[in-house]
Formats: sequence, C-alpha cells, structure tokens
Amino acid sequence: MLDLLRDLTMATGLPAFEHEVRAVLRKYLADEVIEQDRLGSLIARREGKAGGPRVMLAGHMDEVGFMVTHITEKGFLRFQTLGGWWEHVMLAQRVLVKGREGDVPGIIGAKPPHILSPDDRKKMVEKKDMFIDVGASSREEVSRMGIRPGDPVVPDSPFQVMKNGRFLMAKAWDDRVGCAMFVEVLRRLRGTHHPNTVYGVGTVQEEVGLRGATTSAHVVNPDVAFALEVDIAGDTPGIAEHEAQARLGGGPSIILYDGSMVPNFRLRDLVIETAEKEGIPWQVNAMPGGGTDAGRIHINAAGVPSLVIGVPARYIHSHTGIIDREDFEKAVQLLLAVIGRLDERTVASLVE
Repeated sequence: MLDLLRDLTMATGLPAFEHEVRAVLRKYLADEVIEQDRLGSLIARREGKAGGPRVMLAGHMDEVGFMVTHITEKGFLRFQTLGGWWEHVMLAQRVLVKGREGDVPGIIGAKPPHILSPDDRKKMVEKKDMFIDVGASSREEVSRMGIRPGDPVVPDSPFQVMKNGRFLMAKAWDDRVGCAMFVEVLRRLRGTHHPNTVYGVGTVQEEVGLRGATTSAHVVNPDVAFALEVDIAGDTPGIAEHEAQARLGGGPSIILYDGSMVPNFRLRDLVIETAEKEGIPWQVNAMPGGGTDAGRIHINAAGVPSLVIGVPARYIHSHTGIIDREDFEKAVQLLLAVIGRLDERTVASLVE
C-alpha cells in the first residue's frame, strides 16, 4: 500500500498532463480490464455478477500546479496556475519544471523582508506578480534547458512517512488518495463474489472543471457512483469546527454537501448504516466552497445516485499535505462492504 501511495504522489499529473499517473495506475491494475476515453480518463473494470449494477468509483488523476506562460529576457518564468491556489502558500516554494529535456528545478521567487516597506510586509503578493527562478540568466539559456511556454510545473515535494508511522506527507493527496482507493478496492475484489460490476476510474482535469468525470461517466453509464476524494481536515489551529469537522484518525468522511452536488440521501444512509454494522469509524463534513467529480457524474444520462467518500487531509491545494494511513485503510474497507450490498434490488431502491 505504501508503494502504491508513494508512486502515485511522486508522479506528475497536472490537468491535461496526467500521463505519468495513468502509467502508474496501469502498472497496479495490470490484471484488470482497462480502457481509456478520448479525454484521457482511465477506466478499469472488475466483473462481478453478470448484468448486475454498474458501480463507478472515481478518483481524479490531476493535481494543482502551474504552467509556464512567458519567459522573460533575463530568464525568469511567468506562469499560470492550474487549479485553485492561495498566494500565501506559493512563495519561496521549490518546483520542478517538466521540460522537454527533463525536469528542471526552480523556486517561486520572493523579495527578502529586509527590502520591504512596513506596508508591503502586510500585503499579499498576487499570483500575477510572481515568477519562477530556474537559475538562468537569459531567455536563450532557459531554452537550452528544454523549457518553453506551455510546460507544466509541479511542486517539488517527496513522499515521506512521518515519525509516528501513521501520518503520510506528500504532494497531490488531492486526489491520488482517491486513485489509490479504487486500486485497492479492485485488488481486494479479485477472487471474491460481488453482485455488480465495479469500475475504477482515474478521471482527468477535475481541478479545472470536472471535465474527465463528464466523459468517463458517459463511457461507464453507472447505476450508482462514488467520488473518492480528500476531505478538508479541520484539526489544525485556526480552523473553526463549523468550517471543517473532519480530523485525521477519525475514519473516512461522508460528504453531506458540496458546491456541485447534494448527494442521494438513501445512498448516504446506506453507507452510514454499513459503516456502523461493520464497526468502521466514520465522520461527516460539508464543502460549500468546492466541487467534486460527483457533481458531473450524478447528472449523467437519466441521473446517477452518487456520494462523495473522502480521506481527511491537512493542507490541501498546497505543496505538501498530510493524511493518516488508517483513514485510508478504513475508507477502503467501507467501500468494499458497501459494494457487497449493492445488488439490483438495493440499487433500484435508491431512486424509489
């Protein structure tokens, strides 16, 4: 499991540049039936009962990052954000530019405090005023490094097991943790009976508009769906309980509401009842300020009962986040237990 999480988080996968993540998923899903839609989403299938309900587990492959848009005469890179970033977490952070000659290390430049006026020290530096320094002195030198406008730029942040052995620190938990969840579910379903066909889908371009969920749902045409995501952990200083209720170590999160979907309440209740019956800890949260792939999947065709199940993560949409491996494990166990209950009669009852 640690190898899977390490390989997924260390891979680069910005919106429209998910090929490295797709290759990792193909490696770990070598025994599954795999297809790919024309936008790039990867669709793996684990057959259960013939003709049973189609269950879609979606985790998006893309992460937040940047794209080179301009190279200055003196060799600095201007960039566009891909996905949502808060300026405070960007400055002075290391990055890797994925150039055509290989990775080029760099840093998002910042003025030293010694030359800032008292007023400037209180201001947030806007993204439009930031730049990346790759150690070049001219536009021509940058070109010789293999960098050109349009190249993706990712946080330089290695996977690391923290001192307590449970917490894992890495970039891109949003949403490699979701991809790892469906890989583990499909792996553990091998050789078991389940009353449905389960699709593990690595979607593309979620961070820029839930785009891969739209196309892959058209391919799968699911009867029921789960978006597998990170949840915002509210167990750090400065976050009020009503802003984010989840905590690391509290088990998987069931998302009651997000900015793109109000979930099917019967499916929500089925998941909660299953967790309680199986003795799996669970918690709830709401995310009015964000959306998930379920926001597109649930309006596919005639409609799809859908729910978001998340693993709490600290510091999402920054260079480095933290999860608890036990929350990941419990989320996988919960999904397996729910899948075992999703027979034709149960799925039909979700929309009665």
